[in-house]
Amino acid sequence: MKTTRLRIEKDSLGEIEIPYEAYYGVQTQRAVHNFPVSGWKAHPVMVDAYVYIKKAAAMTNAELGLLNKKIAGAIVKAADEVLKGKYREHFVVDVYQAGAGTSHNMNTNEVLANRGVEILGGRRGDYKIINPNDHVNMAQSTNDTFPTAMRLASLIMAQRLMPVIKHFQKTLERKAKQFAKVIKSGRTHLQDAAPITLGQEFEGYAEIVARHYDLILASQKHLAELGIGGTAVGTGLNTHAKYRNLMAKNLSKVSGLKLRPTKNYFESMQSMMPFMELSSAINNFAIDMTKITNDLRLLASGPTTGFAEIIMPAVQPGSSIMPGKVNPSMAEMMNQVLYQVMGNNHTVMMCSQAGQLELNVMMPVMIFNIVWMIEILKNALKAFDDKCVAGLIADEKKCRDYAEKSISIVTALNPIIGYARAAEIAKESVKTHRSIMDVIRSKNIMPEKELNKVLDLMKLTKPGL
Repeated sequence: MKTTRLRIEKDSLGEIEIPYEAYYGVQTQRAVHNFPVSGWKAHPVMVDAYVYIKKAAAMTNAELGLLNKKIAGAIVKAADEVLKGKYREHFVVDVYQAGAGTSHNMNTNEVLANRGVEILGGRRGDYKIINPNDHVNMAQSTNDTFPTAMRLASLIMAQRLMPVIKHFQKTLERKAKQFAKVIKSGRTHLQDAAPITLGQEFEGYAEIVARHYDLILASQKHLAELGIGGTAVGTGLNTHAKYRNLMAKNLSKVSGLKLRPTKNYFESMQSMMPFMELSSAINNFAIDMTKITNDLRLLASGPTTGFAEIIMPAVQPGSSIMPGKVNPSMAEMMNQVLYQVMGNNHTVMMCSQAGQLELNVMMPVMIFNIVWMIEILKNALKAFDDKCVAGLIADEKKCRDYAEKSISIVTALNPIIGYARAAEIAKESVKTHRSIMDVIRSKNIMPEKELNKVLDLMKLTKPGL
């Protein structure tokens, strides 16, 4: 039987056994025991965000003469190793953990401390060399570092999402041009409406996406304002007078983000408004994306008993029992992800209002949902774009046939014969199953040449009488 080597570490609650090879320490081990909830660990971007903070803090405290430069150097080197992908398996705290994120903060402190100890020639657990609290966590509290890490993680993830949205917008714009001359029946209330081109429908989709791109971009503004240096309650207890500004400067340097100190540290620690701005903007995008996705599924319905105006690329067989069936699989996947995004946003919203006095302790589940919603939306939208929308084909004959049969083309006669008489023609068309053109011809309402001019379908898709 294999025996796991153990080491003993001690904190204010007593001693605890830890796997000998672990870079985390006693407080992380307690969290592992306390929160065996989901099996989900911190997203890599959240690990990066926290390590950026620890690296910047070590640099800042060393510059201010508060931290031994040798110790600071070891912390910085350990941080760089983690940022390059090492020791990721030692970030083991469940995403559902104690409020505010103390467990994740200490997990980061302990990993960097123990690796720093090794760099200086010591053994893991020898915190006389580098201490997780006194050195790695110097001038910091979970209460200011966790919301700062949330901001960094949210910004990084949002920056990864933006090009995917922009690419999707461009795909829709290309489709709008491709379908510019494809005349079809418009539909309102799911009933026949005035003619429109398929390109015009896609123009609308592209503009919807473009506007959401701008709104999501604008929602990131306040995320760049950092409350780092507020420590426990926003007062800056245990920090140097120059720590806040220098920390924001160094954190910008190590993360590559344009960051600045907040105007009010109490507001930054109490309010989750910046996260709700981003989450809500993404939620609103998901709502409109659901409409677009559902439209495409409807337009592709068939191929013989639905609209069948567009054809989606076939990506897999659609049925285990019906041969030849092809489903809108990518659109169905997209819808499911969009519904999950909306659920994530609802969780963020509930957590945001749950703050009490100087702190919101629901931050761990907030950032989990924000990062998750962006991650799955980014991946799903890219796949939907590449494997579905980019390959859409229009059935031009089917589209035109519907447009010619639509009773709503009679709308063009309103200025000539009036609404009431035009309505009578529409009713007769439906009752007799004849086209609007045939009914008008049978009544000799106007000469054939004039009729063809008035009911020119392409002209009906543009302003004018």
